Amino acid sequence: MKQRLLVLLPVLVILAGAAGYLIHRRFFSGSLRDRQVIAFLRQPAKYPEWIVPELSRCGNAPFFMPTRGFIGYLWDDSFYPGHRHQGIDIFAGTSPGQTPVYAAYDGYLSRQADWKSSLIQRVPVDPLQPSRQIWLYYTHLADAQGNSLIDAQFPPGISERYISAGTLLGYQGNYSGAPGKPVGVHLHFSIVLDDGGKYRNELDIQNTLDPSPYLGLPLNALNHRDRIPLCETR
Repeated sequence: MKQRLLVLLPVLVILAGAAGYLIHRRFFSGSLRDRQVIAFLRQPAKYPEWIVPELSRCGNAPFFMPTRGFIGYLWDDSFYPGHRHQGIDIFAGTSPGQTPVYAAYDGYLSRQADWKSSLIQRVPVDPLQPSRQIWLYYTHLADAQGNSLIDAQFPPGISERYISAGTLLGYQGNYSGAPGKPVGVHLHFSIVLDDGGKYRNELDIQNTLDPSPYLGLPLNALNHRDRIPLCETR
């Protein structure tokens, strides 16, 4: 047994070194945006100028900011080859259950029976294109184990509950969809296209809209890849 361990030891050292290198490359030698997110999550108090206030509205944009935090990842960001981010990620820099999430606009809220951390809101009249309706998707409203942080007035299975802009929906969490494998505490917010009265699959960016004009912020990664989204009119 001892001889076998001696033979395997160099291999384990090499594997550990390779894993460490990959982690270093991903988090410390990756994109500027990756480095900004990691820096903020480690020391949020160090970057107060990056934070966008909750329920603020930039200029004449129709939507309110649904939560407080640093908008770390933008629409059409890429986390790995072939991936395209369908919304924006707003990081609170707090623990799960502390940072409120609010409705960005008036509409009708639903929650599927098996949803622990997600809500979908139907907006019958798109404020920027009144001929269509759109949907607003809010997720990561649960802790690392999947305990919901959604407000009690919106239980699983609720359908088409009218809410006004600014209604408390719940709190930012870190649920990844796999219990015990948390992500950074944040809200993922996206604008989803309608499909004959139903919402399209949010996992495909082609089914979502660039949120920049709805929030009045530079939120399109293609055009603003390394820019920190802040309201220029503030």
